[in-house]
Amino acid sequence: MTADQKQLVKATVPILKEHGVLLTTHFYKRMFELNPELKHVFNMGNQQNNKQQTALAMAVLAYAEHIENPGVLMPVVNGIGHKHTSLSIRPEHYVIVGNHLIASIAEVLGDAASVELLEAWTLAYGQLASLMSGHEQSLYSKQTAKVGGWSGWRPFVVKQKIKESEEITSFYLYPSDRGPVADFLPGQYISLRLFLPELDLLQPRQYSISCAPNGKYYRISVKRETGTKHPDGMISNHLHNHVEIGDLVDLSTPVGAFVLQLENQNPKVFISGGVGQTPLMAMLEQLVKDKVESPIPITWIHGCRNESVHAFKDRLAEIAMDNKIDRHIFYDHIEETAAFEYKGWVELAQIKNVVLQPEAEYFICGPAPFISKHYHFLLEHGVEKSAIYFEEFGPASLQLN
Repeated sequence: MTADQKQLVKATVPILKEHGVLLTTHFYKRMFELNPELKHVFNMGNQQNNKQQTALAMAVLAYAEHIENPGVLMPVVNGIGHKHTSLSIRPEHYVIVGNHLIASIAEVLGDAASVELLEAWTLAYGQLASLMSGHEQSLYSKQTAKVGGWSGWRPFVVKQKIKESEEITSFYLYPSDRGPVADFLPGQYISLRLFLPELDLLQPRQYSISCAPNGKYYRISVKRETGTKHPDGMISNHLHNHVEIGDLVDLSTPVGAFVLQLENQNPKVFISGGVGQTPLMAMLEQLVKDKVESPIPITWIHGCRNESVHAFKDRLAEIAMDNKIDRHIFYDHIEETAAFEYKGWVELAQIKNVVLQPEAEYFICGPAPFISKHYHFLLEHGVEKSAIYFEEFGPASLQLN
C-alpha cells in the first residue's frame, strides 16, 4: 500500500467510530443472502444479539487505526485466529468475506466511497487477510503435529452424561475412531457442531474443556438455558434434551489463548461466576494432578445463584480435602440447609486480605460485567495488568484498559 492509500483508510476512522455497526450489519445481511451456505459456519446466535456485528466493527476500526503498523494487533489477531481455527475457517472464506466487505463499504457510504477509497480498502483487506490466514495456518500446523491432533471436524461419541447441578450437565466425549486425543492447555475450548432442526442448519458452539488433559477424552460442562429460543440456548438445550450416551457429535481441536501459566510457581487466584468456572476447573485439576512437596497456593472464588445450581461443588470439596485450596463461595439466594460462606454476588472487597497476594496470578471468567468489575478492582488495588487473565464467552466485547 502507498502512503496515500494508508491515509485514505485512516480517514475512514471517524466514520467507522460512528457507523461501524451499521456497516457490519449490512455486510452480514448481504453475505448471508448471497452466500447462505455460510450460515452453517457462523454462530447465528451472535447475529441475533449483535455481538458479532459489534466485534467485527471494533476489529475493522482497530485495523484502520493501525494500518501503518498492523503488527501491534497480533494479540487480537491471535485470539481471532484461535476462534477461526475452531470453526475451520479457511483462506477461501477470506475471499468471500472480502468481496462482501468492499461491496458493503460502497453501498453504505454511497457517493462518499470513491474509486480510490475502495481500492485502498481492497488492498488493506488483502493485507489483513494475508496476516490472519498466515497465522491461522501456523495454528493448524501445530494442531496436526500433535499426537492425536487433527484439523477441521472429527466425530466424537458421548460416553458419559453426568448432571453436575440443576442447570449444568457434563458430557464426556471420546473419539469415535478410538484413537488418542490431542493434549491441550488447561483453559482452552473446543467447538462442537450439531444439526439444529429448528433452524435447518448445522451450528457450531464453543465450550471450554472442564477437565485436565488426559489423552483419552474431553469433558464439556453445559448450562441449560431454560425458556429460551435463542440459537445459543437452542444448542445447549439440544445437548441436554436430545444428545444421549452413544450419540455422535463433531468436534474441532482444542484452541484458545486463555490458558494456565504452567511455567511458574506463582500463587493462583481463580474468580468465576456461574458456568464461567468450567475452564478454571480444568486449570485446578491440572494444578493438583501431580503431588508435589511444595504445592502452589490456590484461592478459589466462585459465585452463583444458590447451592442447587452450584456445579462441581462436591468435586471441589474432594480436591480441597487433599490439597491446599482456600475456597470462598458466594450464593445470591441462601437456603436454610446450604453450606455457604457469603451472601450476595461476588465482592472481592469482602475478602480483600485473601485476594491480594504478592506475585499472584489472577484468572477471571464469567459474563462481561462480572469480568470488568473484578478486573478493575484488582487494578485499583495495585495488581499489574500482566498478572490478570480473563475470558468472556462469545465474541469479545470487553475493551479493558
